[in-house]
Amino acid sequence: QRAPGKVLLDAVCSHLNLVEGDYFGLEFPDHKKITVWLDLLKPIVKQIRRPKHVVVKFVVKFFPPDHTQLQEELTRYLFALQVKQDLAQGRLTCSDTSAALLVSHIVQSEIGDFDEASDREHLAKNKYIPQQDALEDKIVEFHHNHIGQTPAESDFQLLEIARRLEMYGVRLHPAKDREGTKINLAVANTGILVFQGFTKINAFNWAKVRKLSFKRKRFLIKLRPDVNSSYQDTLEFLMASRDFCKSFWKICVEHHAFFRLFEEPKPKPKPVLFSRGSSFRFSGRTQKQVLDYVKEGGHKKVQFERKHSKIHSIRSLATQPAEPNSEVPKQAQQSASLTFGEGAASPGGQSCQPGRDPPASADERGPQRNPTPQRSPAGSTKADGAGRAETEEEEEVAKDRTQQSRPRPPQPSTGSLTGSPHLSELSINSQGGAAPTSTVLSPNLSPDTKQASPLVSPLLNDQAGPRTDDEDDGRRKRFPTDKAYFIAKEVSTTERTYLKDLEVITSWFQSTVSKEDSMPETLKSLIFPNFEPLHKFHTNFLKEIEQRLALWEGRSNAHIRGDYQRIGDVLLKNIQGMKQLAAHLWKHSEALEALETGIRGSRRLESLCRDFELQKVCYLSLNTFLLRPLHRLMHYKQVLERLCKHHPPSHTDFRDCRAALAEITEMVAQLHGTMIKMENFQKLHELKKDLIGVDNLVIPGREFIRLGSLSKLSGKGLQQRMFFLFNDVLLYTSRGLTASNQFKVHGQLPLYGMTMEESEDEWGVPHCLTLRGQRQSIVVAASSRSEMEKWVEDIQMAIDLAEKSSGPAPEFLASSPPDSKSPEEAAGDQESEDDLSASRTSLERQAPHRGNTMVHVCWHRNTSVSMVDFSVAVENQLSGNLLRKFKNSNGWQKLWVVFTNFCLFFYKSHQDSHPLASLPLLGYSLTIPSESEDLHKDYVFKLHFKSHVYYFRAESEYTFERWMEVIRSATSSASRAHVLSHKESHVY
Repeated sequence: QRAPGKVLLDAVCSHLNLVEGDYFGLEFPDHKKITVWLDLLKPIVKQIRRPKHVVVKFVVKFFPPDHTQLQEELTRYLFALQVKQDLAQGRLTCSDTSAALLVSHIVQSEIGDFDEASDREHLAKNKYIPQQDALEDKIVEFHHNHIGQTPAESDFQLLEIARRLEMYGVRLHPAKDREGTKINLAVANTGILVFQGFTKINAFNWAKVRKLSFKRKRFLIKLRPDVNSSYQDTLEFLMASRDFCKSFWKICVEHHAFFRLFEEPKPKPKPVLFSRGSSFRFSGRTQKQVLDYVKEGGHKKVQFERKHSKIHSIRSLATQPAEPNSEVPKQAQQSASLTFGEGAASPGGQSCQPGRDPPASADERGPQRNPTPQRSPAGSTKADGAGRAETEEEEEVAKDRTQQSRPRPPQPSTGSLTGSPHLSELSINSQGGAAPTSTVLSPNLSPDTKQASPLVSPLLNDQAGPRTDDEDDGRRKRFPTDKAYFIAKEVSTTERTYLKDLEVITSWFQSTVSKEDSMPETLKSLIFPNFEPLHKFHTNFLKEIEQRLALWEGRSNAHIRGDYQRIGDVLLKNIQGMKQLAAHLWKHSEALEALETGIRGSRRLESLCRDFELQKVCYLSLNTFLLRPLHRLMHYKQVLERLCKHHPPSHTDFRDCRAALAEITEMVAQLHGTMIKMENFQKLHELKKDLIGVDNLVIPGREFIRLGSLSKLSGKGLQQRMFFLFNDVLLYTSRGLTASNQFKVHGQLPLYGMTMEESEDEWGVPHCLTLRGQRQSIVVAASSRSEMEKWVEDIQMAIDLAEKSSGPAPEFLASSPPDSKSPEEAAGDQESEDDLSASRTSLERQAPHRGNTMVHVCWHRNTSVSMVDFSVAVENQLSGNLLRKFKNSNGWQKLWVVFTNFCLFFYKSHQDSHPLASLPLLGYSLTIPSESEDLHKDYVFKLHFKSHVYYFRAESEYTFERWMEVIRSATSSASRAHVLSHKESHVY
């Protein structure tokens, strides 16, 4: 009893194995029968006078604006119990349709799939809402739509509906205004709310509030001055007593600190003589600190049990016996009881006790219907017998698209923590009904649909297979030491990747098209006859390079080895041969435009291309492969520039290298304009697939400039939004809770007439900008000073370009109305209940979307990339063997690694047709290991992002420098000067 309240709360959370306990609090009636929260800093004995006669309740205290911010399934389950109790007690008032839909999800969680007789019997025994009998038919009808939903998914859907309701998380405190009118005050994540009865009549969001105070029974809100507001500077409300008033003031202080501050406020120094006012302050982690902690994965996952659920996880796990670590909850009876609300017998009272099973994987997901082995990135043990899991740093996630799932309702993607390191380009995909079985999200991205990396399976974690360090060192010594040899070898390794990329079109895509009659013959004749000659030519080219390298290494004809230590003659001969294929290269831009036109005009062709992109061999977007031949020319030019720089003019290979460089430079110059145009065209079409709400994104003259994640200030505080900057307009979007994983456009700001100013001081938010358009203004904040500077530079450039144009750009033909509200106007916005009658909106019925684009990487890493960065990425591509080691593992693992599109793709060998896993590099740091890391190997570089660390070893000093060079281009933004030196005519 002498301990502070925090000790008791921590003990409860520890007993429940609840990681996100900061959203909860302990509530009890004080000696005046006023319900108050346990002060975490004061000793318990000073707060609870007669503990034997007091019931302390563990309830939800802070309701976040979006339940996807709750990363743990146990946390969402406890929130669902709170919603269930609030419904039963009449605190969560809503329409009959919403109430019936909420109850139907509760019933699905408790008794499983629909059976009318069982439903009626269950509803007769359990009362979830006061007027349940009148809504029984509706509840049963809605329950019929939830077949196949697990309890975890039902919790998710329950919270998705509840969070849209006006009374969600609201606790009313009676008061009177200055005129003596009876009202109710409440506090939420957005600010202070005013109700008349159960109707919200006003809202004061935190951005408007300058100071909160109380004086006896009067509660005072001091507002920031606003010329457009009719409110007085200070608002006054009268409450029943000083204790009531102080209790509400404390709750407001805690909500403001929890949702608005980055870290726990520090205590004020005690006055020397006398104190004035209350010394109360918020204690504990803020929401940001909770999100960061869970995102880092610094905790162990445990299974838990659901007392009230009569179904078990057998249905969820029956088709996946190899997933014993799945965190699909086990529903079973248990002994320990956690009291919610008015006692254990209330509808909200639930048991919640850790199970005795081994720790579950850190993935929080719904049913996975494939037997891919699971593991915990937090270091839990493997249960599939495939050997020891590597370490908690394992990040790459791959997917096996060969297994198809049985039909099931599409589940929404649920967002993630900003900047989550657990992200794989191969892993972020749709969760639609037609999606493949193992479409997955990596840890911490989606709470429902995840699986761990197959890199810890026997395929890539073969303990007997990897070559030892001694063997590797012995092999390295046999290589020639000349730098020219390694430059030539780079031509060979990147040519292998290029050939595989050509085969995506000539073999895989052509085979898919031939099986279905959905592509017009004219389009077929434009694409495939122009790719097949290239594939044939480069097959022979690769053979010649590899034969030359074999002679150079002395593997054959060792006695004449010296005559073959060059590559310029091979390059010159083949580049001259390439000029004969220039007619085919000119056709590639036409093929790209024709394919996109065909997709726009044919649903069948669109479906075919979308399904092909979901195949694992198509590891990038389809239209990217159509531009590969143009990009390859630049790679040859770069290699020849390095050779000419390396060789002295007297070298036997110098003349051929210089002649080959002249030939390839001429070809690049001829195709330069086409390349710039097509890169922009391809990027606009790729972005179009990621966006909902804009029909005519691709129009003549529009050029893409930058995309990235920014926080937008609204009535609900700072909310993450995805911004897209073009040369005429700035779009902002949110990631939809849809099966298609797309971003929904909320608003658009034409750049013509826009002004921009830094406003950190005005709003008290770091790295903050105010963008003032002709019709609306928005306030945005970047994640860092450097990010803000990139946006400022590009937005100012885009504004200047818009001003130089003929006038304002034409309006978008948006398929959904834009959100053109200012932060002040949006203060009291709530989603309408009219759309809640169906758990699947029209957006969610869309077909599966390839969700592995750079847009999603930027969203999860909370960063941005520009067209300049994309242009540099096209030039910086590399392939080759690397040895990889995790932070806590012993051996090195040999992998074939391809670097492209800001990402490392991992293969078992160069002969594999598709990557097994990937590692997006945005946000990572590239360094050389320190001596304290005790590696003792040459040519090692280190990639790390927060707690995630990877070591890679190259085979030579040259390859080490090349990998460092290209990876650095992905981990740090390119300067505009660098790109313009390569593409002088390209100013967006």
